[in-house]
Amino acid sequence: MSDDTSAELRDTRKDWATEHREMYLQSGGAKGHIMDITAVGGPKFGTHLLLKYTGRKSGKVFITPLCYGAVGGEVVVVASKGGADKHPEWYLNLIAAGEVDFQIGTQAFHATLRVPDGAEHDRVWAHMADFYPFYTNYQASTERRIPLVMMKVVEEIPVFKESDATGMRQY
Repeated sequence: MSDDTSAELRDTRKDWATEHREMYLQSGGAKGHIMDITAVGGPKFGTHLLLKYTGRKSGKVFITPLCYGAVGGEVVVVASKGGADKHPEWYLNLIAAGEVDFQIGTQAFHATLRVPDGAEHDRVWAHMADFYPFYTNYQASTERRIPLVMMKVVEEIPVFKESDATGMRQY
């Protein structure tokens, strides 16, 4: 998928993503964690987290909702960017920071992160693509190997608030 085609896809979902983020934050995580995403090829009970990170160039704090899974005691997110040819900004920011905060439902955590490779990547990818089939389409549309980010909880932290973010989601 070209970056232009990916941009069109993101534009059609931008309002939904913004509304989803606001609902999740305004409810303290009581709403937005589990949502029906069959309209985009996902499951009826798709699980979502909020990822909070700092921009490596801007220094702004961003909060981004993403689908997630759990594998071997770690939380996994997929840096798909809808199958674009470039990695999403949030992924580049996480790699630069080496740590992350995330919220699942009404609980938030500080975590370390890592990017699996080789056979581990393949195993975790299969798990994620089984639950979220659209990832298979995204991978087929780009030559880059879509990375996974695995997060291991270090400690519980306060849930996120809208005022925590000083920047808007990077599309």
